[in-house]
Amino acid sequence: MVKQMENANTDKVQLTSELTELRQKVVELQKAANEGPQTAEKLMRSEENHRRLFEQNIDGIVVVVDGRIVRVNQALCDLYGQPAEELAGKSPLEMIHPDHRKNAEQRMKMLLRSESLPASFLYKALRSNGSELWVEVRSRAFTWEGKAAFQSIVRDVTERKQAEDDKHQLELQLRHSQKMEAVGTLAGGVAHDFNNLLQAVQGYAELLIIGKKEDDAELNALQAILRAAQKGSELTQQLLTFSRKVESKKQPVILNHTVNNTKSLLIRTIPKMIEIELDLANNLNTVNADPVQIELSLMNLAVNARDAMPEGGKLIIKTENVFLDANFCRTHLGLRPGDYVLLSVADNGSGIEKEILDHIFEPFFTSKEVGKGTGLGLAMIYGIVQNHQGHITCDSEPGEGTVFKLYLPCTKQKTTAPETKEDEGFLQGGRETILLVDDEESILDLGKQLLVNFGYKVLTAADGESALQQFREGSEQIDLVILDLIMPGMGGRKCLEGLIKKDPNVKVLIASGYTFNGTIKETVEAGAGGFINKPYDLHQMLKEIRGVLDKD
Repeated sequence: MVKQMENANTDKVQLTSELTELRQKVVELQKAANEGPQTAEKLMRSEENHRRLFEQNIDGIVVVVDGRIVRVNQALCDLYGQPAEELAGKSPLEMIHPDHRKNAEQRMKMLLRSESLPASFLYKALRSNGSELWVEVRSRAFTWEGKAAFQSIVRDVTERKQAEDDKHQLELQLRHSQKMEAVGTLAGGVAHDFNNLLQAVQGYAELLIIGKKEDDAELNALQAILRAAQKGSELTQQLLTFSRKVESKKQPVILNHTVNNTKSLLIRTIPKMIEIELDLANNLNTVNADPVQIELSLMNLAVNARDAMPEGGKLIIKTENVFLDANFCRTHLGLRPGDYVLLSVADNGSGIEKEILDHIFEPFFTSKEVGKGTGLGLAMIYGIVQNHQGHITCDSEPGEGTVFKLYLPCTKQKTTAPETKEDEGFLQGGRETILLVDDEESILDLGKQLLVNFGYKVLTAADGESALQQFREGSEQIDLVILDLIMPGMGGRKCLEGLIKKDPNVKVLIASGYTFNGTIKETVEAGAGGFINKPYDLHQMLKEIRGVLDKD
């Protein structure tokens, strides 16, 4: 009986233990059952957050499965200007510009093969309206139900790309400007020395011609030498114009008048098979320009156009008022926003290769055959436009013709009547004493002979220091000083200051082949009586001397 009770108690304990375990399992099951809806709710919330991040992302997102778009967010729709239902099923390559489509296709294949690629790519894309934009694309490949897929984040970087392109363009213009400035400095120095050599040739030829009669056998030879020297002088003037070391005689000008004057010259020089057409704006604004230099530029551009149309064609010269805004000036070095006159010279000739176009304004660069061009014409025009604070461009394609555009800033000044050229007539000399100052011995000898031939007494000095010493020792006897502006040691400007300090009423003529940043004007304003251009022209030289000596 006792044993039976012990067994019953054991069974009761075991049953109680099993019941407790069962209850624990029930609790766990109930707990699990209670947690089931919470887990589902969490999953739903997670899915909602993911969908919200996808839809509200400020960058465009596109999912591509098996080469077709299956999902896009609103930002991508806004970026390309198409609703999601129109984009679905398309190939993403349709959204890329044709120029970049092949490259994009290669990158997509590499991406799906899980090959190593840069983090992002830049593409030119197309909106639904046909406009272009630049996009930066970041992609990640994955597998979707056994199919190759990828997801891309697309960001509009058009403004950034434009800013980078503008910066690159300005850097190119700056390097080109610096190169042209360096070449101009070199060209100006060469032209200055060459001018001194031409001065001797031209001057001695003029001296010999003065003593010859019309029937003299040597007269023709001497005149040929003089013409050659004058031709060389014209080349140096082109070099000096390119390097902006020639003083411009600017005045308020209506360019339509200059164009009409040029056309009357072109009609006599351009072959008749080339049609000249003018398209001149009414009420054209005034520019502050040297009409002679502008006319020279037009003539050179017209000659280039003629050479590009050997079988005939059309030459169009156009003027118009334009306003250049900050965006335009930001990408064109040296320009400031404001009103400009645009002078265009276009032809429908053979056009220019890109390789040549990059060097077209450089001196001595020419695509013409040997003996048919010096390569200075366009370089000279470049210098003229720069000296007018303007800008020149050239657009051309082989077989499509060429157009040059000259932008010249407007001025509020009113136009004035053109100056009439005086008759050179009689060569007048004198008996005054002149001190001739120049560092070139040949120039001193030539100048002395020229002036002595016309009655003047001439003293010479090879530098500024010697000139000052002679003037101090005999200033009462010296009636005029002809002073070279560019000399080693004491330059002409410093020497002028010393002369004026000694005698405030001293009469001085400045002589030079070129100037630096308006030095001639500044020197004349500092106390000089006038300017003689080198190489000396006998008529101009004698006229300027008398003009200063006869001035009260």
